[in-house]
Amino acid sequence: MWLALAFISAFLLGCYDVFKKISLTKNAVVPVLFLNTLFSSIIFLPFILISFYQPAILENSMLFVPRADLTAHLYIFIKACIVLSSWLFAYFAMKHLPLTITSPIKAAQPVLVLLGAMVFFSERLNLYQWVGVILALFSFFLLSKTGKKEGIHFTHNKWIFFIVLAIITGATSGLYDKYLLSRFDRMTVQVWYNFYQCFIMGIILIVLWYPIRKNNPFQWRWQIIFISVFLCMADFAYFYALSYPDAMISVVSMIRRSGVIVSFTAGALFFHEKNLKSKALDLFLVLLGMFFLYIGSK
Repeated sequence: MWLALAFISAFLLGCYDVFKKISLTKNAVVPVLFLNTLFSSIIFLPFILISFYQPAILENSMLFVPRADLTAHLYIFIKACIVLSSWLFAYFAMKHLPLTITSPIKAAQPVLVLLGAMVFFSERLNLYQWVGVILALFSFFLLSKTGKKEGIHFTHNKWIFFIVLAIITGATSGLYDKYLLSRFDRMTVQVWYNFYQCFIMGIILIVLWYPIRKNNPFQWRWQIIFISVFLCMADFAYFYALSYPDAMISVVSMIRRSGVIVSFTAGALFFHEKNLKSKALDLFLVLLGMFFLYIGSK
């Protein structure tokens, strides 16, 4: 079941990336990210209120949000800081790089999660799973060569550096998720980390963006709402998958990145990006890696 949930999360995450790219193109990053966290918080607010004041309605459902003590909230606040760091780097990179570049690069994030899972959670991969990881790494190497055709030099481009930082912080978040969900309820983690992100982004919006808003204008787009909708659904399936005792964070994280097929297709159809043939080979290797991971996990 956790494998199926991971693939559902992957598809939803791909849709999330598409709406994120549309919203960020020629737009201010900080307000878009703030609205993402705000709308996500609004989506979960009814579940908190019902769980606190009318618990009998949701108590036996997967949407119930149990009360958490101060220690739990501290751990979740740390989670919010890690995720928000990853998002800030990823949002700026996505604004300035083609979607057919950023999405496959992000697909390499689970490799770091794998290394961390082996060190911290003693997870071990079988032969099929190792083949999947090697294919993902090789696709990243090919993608760097493809990027040079578009004048994007991986070793000298600031936005490539940003997406790499997004990968590192994102991998840290994935490993931390496994730890959190072994101690706390999944809905408690998902709901409250969204609220804490909204609070932090509100401060960043006021302090860093508002004073320079005339030089970095924001345009409202209805697609911003769908960033939050698809992210909330993707995270719900993701946290649900990790709540299974036998779920492997290294495999779940890798499968989630197969959503790149959605964002890659959108980059080709809607953004008319270049060098699609060579990028398609990179994408194929990523997906082939996902297949080997799936076979190795059955």
